[in-house]
Amino acid sequence: MSARPGEQPTAPYLEAVVSYGFRGSTRFHVPGHKGGEGADPGLRSALGDRALALDVSQDIEGIDVGAAPTPYERAERLAAAAYGADRTWFLTNGATQGNHALCLALAGPHAHVLIQRNSHASVIDGLVLSGGMASFLPPEYDAELGMAHGVAPEALAAALARSPEVGAAFIVSPTYYGMAADVRSCAQAAHAAGAALIVDNAWGSHFGFHPALPPSPLREGADAVLASTHKIVGSLTQSAMLHVARDGIVDPDAVARAVRVVRSTSPSSLLLASLDSARRQLAVHGEALLERTLAASARARAAIEAVPGCTVVGEKMVGRPGVAGWDPLRIVVDVRGTGCTGYEVAAALRAAYDIYVELATHATLVLVLGLGQPVEPLERFAHDFAETVRRISRPGRGPVIARPPVALEHQTVVPIREAFLGAGEPIPVREAIGRISCESIAGYPPGVPALLPGERVTGEVVDYLRALTAAGARLHGASDPSFTTLRVLVSSRQ
Repeated sequence: MSARPGEQPTAPYLEAVVSYGFRGSTRFHVPGHKGGEGADPGLRSALGDRALALDVSQDIEGIDVGAAPTPYERAERLAAAAYGADRTWFLTNGATQGNHALCLALAGPHAHVLIQRNSHASVIDGLVLSGGMASFLPPEYDAELGMAHGVAPEALAAALARSPEVGAAFIVSPTYYGMAADVRSCAQAAHAAGAALIVDNAWGSHFGFHPALPPSPLREGADAVLASTHKIVGSLTQSAMLHVARDGIVDPDAVARAVRVVRSTSPSSLLLASLDSARRQLAVHGEALLERTLAASARARAAIEAVPGCTVVGEKMVGRPGVAGWDPLRIVVDVRGTGCTGYEVAAALRAAYDIYVELATHATLVLVLGLGQPVEPLERFAHDFAETVRRISRPGRGPVIARPPVALEHQTVVPIREAFLGAGEPIPVREAIGRISCESIAGYPPGVPALLPGERVTGEVVDYLRALTAAGARLHGASDPSFTTLRVLVSSRQ
């Protein structure tokens, strides 16, 4: 049973939780704070009694138990209708939970999938859980900015032709920098090879809700899509949605089974209610809110472009390999002309104005705007940014750390699950060259995994990761963040 037309202005799960939370019911069920009265006074002061009153457990009559469809079921169906999906699942452990579920559903033991090399680390973790096999496809890469883009459809088609056993391809669109791939052509390439196309749309949960934005991947032919609703649309942190397409290759019943495996039996009602309400705002008022935010973004980008030494990276990238569209809610600033790194500019903004950007790299700053972005702080930013750059600029251009092509390649020797779970030992990094990695390590920024479990450690990769850490990047997934040691397999197969 699908959602009925005209229901989008309702928020059935939120409304049911509010009804229960504030009607004075006597609670002899978890959580132990009993709607707030039993909570620590400091927490009550910080969160407020109203939030604690709405923190209710699973299996409450009239919320997620009772006559079908329950308010919870109606909420997920409304989300599916808003996004044009066949089925939608609310996730309370972020898009990470969705990647784990998709790997369990599509990449069981020895099943083969194709994965974009700069996919989220949770995809690799999902393969550890599922026992699936993977081939990796490098994204298009901008060596000048150290920026990974999407995959080119022709590269995807070629990779699938080399691996006819692949049942699903996982790609990323948009990237951290707001660059969208040609999802329609990628879907055509995947389907021609008999493979499902899975799109990590974590940064694009608002796509398709304004004509100036790229279309929703579901509308472009993707079979399953992950949306980190909290990132842009405004649900609470750690909440996300997983969508499966109508008439697609992915079996929604298989995904439902997998979602149950990775779902908590004590999901947060606050997170779930925030997903329901965020869907309502996006479906009902999204275009109007986005119109205002897009206009404010355009004004801010123009002001930033006027700052000497700075360039906004965005619309002019469209048409380059791996970039079919861009997201104006991501403001990416190339600061190399200031003679400073993005790390230095970000640190100066924090120190002088208490401004925090989403991401700093050696070459760029990245600002993320929300669906209903407050306009005044964005207008202030242009002034504060200009003053900061004027104060710290120096002659010359900032240093460049370009990812060497060899670091996008890989030599898989041992299956991911076997390498991750196998007996390992930490040894000095230089001694690890030639050994098999137990770790998945990506330098943030730029976020492209340089080393995965089961791959042979090379001198080029070691040099690259050391250069990143020296420049101020952090190593995601490294057991030793200082990159002094690396965990490698203890195995006769090496």
